[in-house]
Amino acid sequence: MRSLNKILLLFIFVLFTGFAFGQTDVSGTVKSASDNTGIPGVTVLVKGTTEGTITDMSGNYKITVPKGTNTLTFSYIGYETKEVVVSGSTINVSLNVKSSELDEIVVVGVADIAKDRQTPVASSTMMASEIQERIGTKELPEVLNYTPSIYATKQGGGFGDARINVRGFDSKNTAVMINGMPVNDMESGKVYWSNWAGLADVTSAIQVQRGLGSSKLAISSIGGTINVLTNTSDKKEGGAVAATFGNDLYMKYSAAYNTGLLDNGFSASMLISRFSGNGYVDGTEGQGWTWFISTGYKINKKHNIMFTATGAPQWHNQRYYAPSLSSYIKYGGVDGEPNIKYNSDWGYYNGEVFTMRRNFYHKPIASLNHEWKINNASKLSTVLYGSWGRGGGTGDIGGINGSALYYGQFKDENGLYRFDDMKTWNTGGHVADFGADRAPGDLTNDRHDGASRRASMNSHDWYGVISNYHNNLNENLSFDFGVDLRTYSGYHYRVLNNILGATDYLDNRDRNNPNRTLVPSQFVEATPNWNPFIDIKGQDKIEYYNQGNVRWGGVFGQVEYKTDKYSAFVQAGGSSQQFQRVDYFNLPADVDGDGTDEPQISDWTSMMGGNLKGGFNYNINKQHNIFINSGYYSKQPMFNAVFPNYTNNNTNENLVNEKIFGLEAGYGFITNNYKLKLNLYRTSWKDRFQTIKSYLDINGDGNTVSTIGRVQGIEEIHSGVELEGSARFFGSLKVYGMVSAGDWVYASNVSATFVDDNNDALPQFDQTIYLDGVKVGDAAQFTSRIGANYNVIKGLYVDMNYFYADKLFAKYDATSFSDANGHNEALQLPSFGLLDASLTYKHNLKKGKRITARFTMNNVLDKVYISESATNKFVEDGDETWNGINTSNRVFFGWGRSWNISLKFSF
Repeated sequence: MRSLNKILLLFIFVLFTGFAFGQTDVSGTVKSASDNTGIPGVTVLVKGTTEGTITDMSGNYKITVPKGTNTLTFSYIGYETKEVVVSGSTINVSLNVKSSELDEIVVVGVADIAKDRQTPVASSTMMASEIQERIGTKELPEVLNYTPSIYATKQGGGFGDARINVRGFDSKNTAVMINGMPVNDMESGKVYWSNWAGLADVTSAIQVQRGLGSSKLAISSIGGTINVLTNTSDKKEGGAVAATFGNDLYMKYSAAYNTGLLDNGFSASMLISRFSGNGYVDGTEGQGWTWFISTGYKINKKHNIMFTATGAPQWHNQRYYAPSLSSYIKYGGVDGEPNIKYNSDWGYYNGEVFTMRRNFYHKPIASLNHEWKINNASKLSTVLYGSWGRGGGTGDIGGINGSALYYGQFKDENGLYRFDDMKTWNTGGHVADFGADRAPGDLTNDRHDGASRRASMNSHDWYGVISNYHNNLNENLSFDFGVDLRTYSGYHYRVLNNILGATDYLDNRDRNNPNRTLVPSQFVEATPNWNPFIDIKGQDKIEYYNQGNVRWGGVFGQVEYKTDKYSAFVQAGGSSQQFQRVDYFNLPADVDGDGTDEPQISDWTSMMGGNLKGGFNYNINKQHNIFINSGYYSKQPMFNAVFPNYTNNNTNENLVNEKIFGLEAGYGFITNNYKLKLNLYRTSWKDRFQTIKSYLDINGDGNTVSTIGRVQGIEEIHSGVELEGSARFFGSLKVYGMVSAGDWVYASNVSATFVDDNNDALPQFDQTIYLDGVKVGDAAQFTSRIGANYNVIKGLYVDMNYFYADKLFAKYDATSFSDANGHNEALQLPSFGLLDASLTYKHNLKKGKRITARFTMNNVLDKVYISESATNKFVEDGDETWNGINTSNRVFFGWGRSWNISLKFSF
């Protein structure tokens, strides 16, 4: 409590302490050209120096200029920058609104950025200043909840465990791009945000393009595209140091510096930051670093190159398993209310916090961008990039007397793992309620006997090149043509972390090396490695070791026509994907007894895909515009659909491409003080493939064997309406808001067919999956937000916003609805609303320096709410309930009230 009081006193000191300024000899007012009202917060700089100030709440400013001829630069987000030569002691300026805030960002590369009133797609843009103000202890996906049709949660609540849905589509079907480079995993399509824990620190802007978007690449943008633009090396000279403190001992420190463009053509931008904390959820400690470097060189007027690299080595303990509602209530709940911080994945070992679930990873990405201005009409932009992921996530392995380690007898009265008792049993000691003692001298653990912690490792090497040629045929017509080449290898295996007091571990899964005994010196620590090229082949592996190889070759093209009134584009692209699987634990042998040797390396499976899309925008006048777009994708399925049995010889011979058709229309209204966007959309997603892992009695003898159910032809239809806008009143009050209402459903029933491990059909087990009309789960289909920012006095801002989510359905396996008389519908969770508030103070010092202090409180009203459910169980007679929900459902709660304070010095 004392440390919190000290932090609050420091914040109050910074907030209310004044600083002396020198006398000024130039003053004036900055107004909006449209309504002649003053604009607060405009940056006023003496060109060529770091001397500057900002306008007050009425748009007034004062600034000292050196002797001689000087030029003042006036800049503000959303308005065109203006330069005025100093010719007297009073200078009044009018600024015009500009069509796109992203005009302020210069990116050398291949990023496809939508511009308001020109690119006919639905998009929302957040600048770095907004991101930094809202991020606090949130994760980057959560900040995007400010925009329509986005539903982002912290999932289990550990650092970096956030996930995001766009228009009801998860990250596998939402493309994430960093400076135009795709980062979705090439095997699963997933994005793990813990790998990008510090991305907010180095982001200049984020643009969410909902729907098929404007990217020319044949990427998986079914729900949308999240374009992240990082800092560029040629930002103006300056730097910043910052510190953030928050609930549960959260601490973050960062330092950044930009050289600006030097006389020799070089420039550089660098950042380093570190975070640590205990986590809001019990047992979710974590810590990590973020590093970023960008260097550029303007060779001459035609050639410009930039190298960028960033990474975030981190580890964090997790609430990986969603506990049941009854467990939240049982362990620490008061008066029948759940303990939302409860976590069943941790405990104490030798007096210290120890968890079964820890994520540790480092995934740096590096790129070399080259831009060649061939002539006044054409240019060639190329990016070479690489990504190297190293790390994994831990979990339990083994058992005690035939019982899995997560069973109730291995938890204490608080629902925590009894790790010390497990060690006692592992080492031959007596634990009364664990059953029979271990035989004396039998201290070897394996996958059946003994309590151990392993790590599932998922590393990769990824290289790619994207090159785009652009040509302006005339002032209205242009075309682009390019290539997209990628090669990817993912390495999947398990290693040991801790065997809880046992002497060694016996593994028999590697057919090349049976009866291997591993000792602690051969284990792998659950910590990230800063070296992205660390040797993983030398790590001692257990359970499985396989490699997924993916090759990608694509071409794309675009024709665009634009005038002041009209703009239109047509895009087309094609891609070839090749898939191969390598199983290092298998020798070529007849493993399954079907008379055919299973190869260690599979053949390559090739599939073609492509897309065609186009759009049209019409600017009715300076305030109003309308647009429409449509597109069709033929998208290759993911890696696990090609190898559904997790073996090399049973590839899926009936695979077909997924088919996506999107249609969208929009309206825009903009003035200097008001902005409004309205969008209508419909997306059809056909021929989805899913598998069911089942154990069936295929011989009728009471013994079950492993089978795979294959479900082909699943179709979803996502349609909805989105509205977002902002308004500025009196120059000091800004109000913003959004509403999005979706109707996301499955379109028809489908059939599941089963095969055994030999890939032989089992028609007697074929079944109908009753999906027709079932709501798509795992994201709120209705969201809204209303917020306001008010400039109280010069430099002091208060902002509040309220987020509301409804029509939130449970996550479920679409293949589970096989009972014609069952609950073939999605469980709707209770709606919820969250209030956030913050106070910000910005104080300008001499020579362009600034101090910024910010206090934020999230979930001010301490609302208890379910953010997602991993199960779909309805209430039956006699069931216990909480807020109308069956307490046997496994759920994640969102965070309660949390806070953070940040201090930043910019120079």
